[in-house]
Amino acid sequence: MKAHDGMYIGGAWRPAAGTDTIAVVNPADEQVIAHVPAGTAEDVDAAVRAARAAFPGWAATPPAERAARIGALRDVLAARADEIAETVTAELGAPLKLSQTVHAGLPVMVAGSYAELAASYAFEERHGNSTVFLEPVGVVGAITPWNYPLHQIVAKAAPALAAGCTVVLKPAEDTPLTAQLFAEAVEEAGLPAGVFNLVTGLGPVAGQALAEHEDVDLVSFTGSTAVGRRIGALAGGAVKRVALELGGKSANVILPGADLAKAVSVGVANVMSNSGQTCSAWTRMLVDADRYEEAVALAAEAVAKYVPGERVGPLVNAGQRARVRGYIEKGIEEGARVVAGGPEAPLPTGYYVSPTVFADVTPEMTVAREEIFGPVVSILKYEDEADALRIANDTAYGLAGAVWAADDAEAVAFARRMDTGQVDINGGRFNPLAPFGGYKQSGVGRELGAHGLAEYLQTKSLQF
Repeated sequence: MKAHDGMYIGGAWRPAAGTDTIAVVNPADEQVIAHVPAGTAEDVDAAVRAARAAFPGWAATPPAERAARIGALRDVLAARADEIAETVTAELGAPLKLSQTVHAGLPVMVAGSYAELAASYAFEERHGNSTVFLEPVGVVGAITPWNYPLHQIVAKAAPALAAGCTVVLKPAEDTPLTAQLFAEAVEEAGLPAGVFNLVTGLGPVAGQALAEHEDVDLVSFTGSTAVGRRIGALAGGAVKRVALELGGKSANVILPGADLAKAVSVGVANVMSNSGQTCSAWTRMLVDADRYEEAVALAAEAVAKYVPGERVGPLVNAGQRARVRGYIEKGIEEGARVVAGGPEAPLPTGYYVSPTVFADVTPEMTVAREEIFGPVVSILKYEDEADALRIANDTAYGLAGAVWAADDAEAVAFARRMDTGQVDINGGRFNPLAPFGGYKQSGVGRELGAHGLAEYLQTKSLQF
């Protein structure tokens, strides 16, 4: 795979400050496909200084012009969709069809939405004798994960740029090639030098340097809750803003009277997508006692369609594979019943895990409480609607969820009582304009749509 041996800083590819590199491994065959620089605090400082220098000019650029640049970026991403999909498949291991539709397709939609928002957003409001101005926060440090490498970049960079902020990106070390493609797209789209900057590197080195840099005004991070706490502490010490999109343990609640076959099938598909490496995956399936065994049989039947190496890709690295297999072994140890899959490796090569369904899971079990981040579904039994709500909300997380019922009104009434940031009703489609983010330990702030843009704005009022 093509890889740059430098950092994208100030509108140009520059040599890294150090000589260390990071090997990029294809998780499907465990072969090294490229090397990228392991950035240092010196690289981060150079990128932040470039972003700071570019900020006054970009912030003063009329929103319509910023919108046009983001629209051009959207067009470049669309034109290079095939290359993006192939790159994501190579470094993440996602099946090519998924890479084409989701990993390459969704970021185009999101970038397009911010081109429209930047042109129409009300950056100035009048309230009585006050005029309220919504102004860009400043320099944004964006730290993105590997599971949706381009989508997460666009979900941060596009609204930040639309708001008039400048950006320094530190992508996940497992998927840096997609980030380099995005930097190429920024350059091709004609964004001014320094408005977007890229530093590849390790989280404890480059990521920490970015989070604690005194000239970064806001840190936007997506990843684990543990790292989110660390970034929040660093930012709090400097009194800088943070936006954190963290873990999840979302409930898929199937109420009596719902279409059980559809709810189970869609629920299993939701967890199997991206090999279960989705923070909003509905990993806890809640079914009433009367239909529990039927749901278990349906789930076992549904998961059999997800064949490793075909419809399900590998996990991103060996450590993640070991972690997920450890959770499966823990589930068995604690008394959960395996009705599909298990801890055994399904293929001799690649970081694959068998798609697994657990039955007889109780709320206190580890597989019902901790984020596994793999293709594992836990099915829990409830006695009545109050019990279902108690189990659904009995989690430290609150990122997403689903409710299935005989009609939408019943499902909405239940969903309104769930402690979570986004709920799909009877199979409602994902909406890139709707705010995405969580309650409790699932994060702070929102991404996507107008709410995502607002994260990168600060408020000034003038009275006259």
